[in-house]
Amino acid sequence: MSVDRRAAGTGWAPIPVSGRGRVEDYALLSDLRTAALVSRDGSVDWLCLPRFDAGSCFARLLGDDRHGYWALTPTSDDCRVRRRYRGDSLVLETEFETPDGQVLVVDAMPPAPHGGPHQPVLVRSVTGLRGSVEMEMRWVVRFSYGAAVPWVRRTRRGGVEGLLAVAGPDTVVLRGDPLPSAVAGARTHRTRFPVPRGRTFRWSMQWCADPEELPNPRDVAADLLTTERFWRTWASQIDYEGPYQGPVRRSLSTLKALTYGPSGGMVAAPTTSLPERLGGVRNWDYRYCWLRDATLTLLALDSTGCHGEAAAWRRWLRRAVAGDPGDLQIAYGIQGERQLVEWTADWLPGYEGSRPVRIGNAAHRQLQLDVYGEVMDALHLARERGLGDTAESWEVQRALLADLESRWRRADHGLWEVRGPARRFTHSRVMTWVAFDRAVRAVEDHGLPGPVERWRSLRERVREEVLTRAWNPEVRAFTQYYGSTEVDAATLLMPAVGFLPATDPRMASTIREVGARLRTDGLLARYATPRGGSGVDGLPGEEGAFLACSFWHVDALTLGGRVAEATEEFERLLGHANDVGLLAEEYDPASRRLVGNFPQAFSHLALVNSAILLFDQGHGRHHRDRRRVRPGRSAR
Repeated sequence: MSVDRRAAGTGWAPIPVSGRGRVEDYALLSDLRTAALVSRDGSVDWLCLPRFDAGSCFARLLGDDRHGYWALTPTSDDCRVRRRYRGDSLVLETEFETPDGQVLVVDAMPPAPHGGPHQPVLVRSVTGLRGSVEMEMRWVVRFSYGAAVPWVRRTRRGGVEGLLAVAGPDTVVLRGDPLPSAVAGARTHRTRFPVPRGRTFRWSMQWCADPEELPNPRDVAADLLTTERFWRTWASQIDYEGPYQGPVRRSLSTLKALTYGPSGGMVAAPTTSLPERLGGVRNWDYRYCWLRDATLTLLALDSTGCHGEAAAWRRWLRRAVAGDPGDLQIAYGIQGERQLVEWTADWLPGYEGSRPVRIGNAAHRQLQLDVYGEVMDALHLARERGLGDTAESWEVQRALLADLESRWRRADHGLWEVRGPARRFTHSRVMTWVAFDRAVRAVEDHGLPGPVERWRSLRERVREEVLTRAWNPEVRAFTQYYGSTEVDAATLLMPAVGFLPATDPRMASTIREVGARLRTDGLLARYATPRGGSGVDGLPGEEGAFLACSFWHVDALTLGGRVAEATEEFERLLGHANDVGLLAEEYDPASRRLVGNFPQAFSHLALVNSAILLFDQGHGRHHRDRRRVRPGRSAR
């Protein structure tokens, strides 16, 4: 498949060859409960129902035509395409142009109503704009990640005919005109029809739990208007005065779209097993909520006027970590579930042969000491912002600190969830310092009770250890773990959390070395992944450049006073978003393609926070929301 991304960025581009698209060919739809990915060729290739973490009914993204998709595309081989979201909404418009004419396809998922049963719906329409274009619809439903072929039959309700697909606990009903017909022996439904100028055809596909209690037919035109109105109203709260309005607003809409409405939890991505290296084994399930995102999420949302979303995230966080502090996990389910058991869908061939396809994430049971600091930092920030605090919340934090006091000297698996041996990672120790520092500040600034002298002593002990054991004078940098000679992009966060200013000679040297050693084509890897064998993470092969790390480099340059360099790097990073402004987890400089799960909350959170920091520093202002140590505190 070949698409000219430069042409796509300016408007029309060749339509992808029929079949699964590249990562950058996809756009996102969401109803704040689950999400769909729609390719540039008009095919919905990924959709899990009824939640982000449920089994899929369309899984061609990780397989082929046998594993489910819903295509609505011109039959002509000579076709160009361009697409856009309507403003800040998640109503997607895709225009197709053929020698015979031009049509507009509109896709959306109406946000789920409050209360009542959740019956997610995907609505689609096509309108003739010029001439007459022959369109083809192919509808292939496969539940349980492509493993379950449903029984499909005709049905009628309220005088409206539909196709009913049932398998086990899942039911979907497709309504509209024309409906596709079964293709003999193919377990596929297909139809072809002309779309003349001025004519509109509409369809809805809705999930329900019981085929005996089907939902009423949808008014697709009304659903599209309702969806656009919802997103327009939501986006009206965004309060951001700086440059890069388009990327920032699109990132905020994407973050909202990745949020599970009933709980406020934000999934890292709506996908699983999109590879970090094409054809490799670095394929993980990201449809869960990570504590490492906690402070970045609060900063991005609350700094841009999305106070309700920030408060909802804080409530999810407080609920998820409640309980025995010894059970603290790095990630939880969208409603705080703790069992994220990992298994493999062996029948799926994987994205471009990247296997295994993993469901669940075994890393949730790892010890990662940095999460204590992330939780303490996020709840401290929420307290200072007035996002709500209770005596019970502080008791939870004190319990976490007591547990950390007994654990902080241990080796762990670090921010990057390595599957190699546990080590004493520098970032984990820095975030341990953050945990004790925020506890001290809670006592000093907010009058909360606690053994502040002990916490001060621990804070200084951790700090002294990091400065002594993580600094390698031969490498001229803080290294990845104690005794290492390798650098890690996570050390770029040390100024942002207040451990050392970016202008400190050791920190300035670390920023230089990380940039020099981990950069490829202007983008940073997380850490070195040797070509010939497994490195620190215990996995074979390499991975792409981790986009959030490049944004962290922008932040470190900005905090070090190198605003012009930071701005130039930030603008280059924006160029790696796809034609509708979405970023994956990583970018592969060799193939010049987005890789990893998509769209990635971590990348969009980093984009928003970098834009805010750049804007404030460029105007000589100290951003009111940035994490920092107060003057005179814990500075050496």
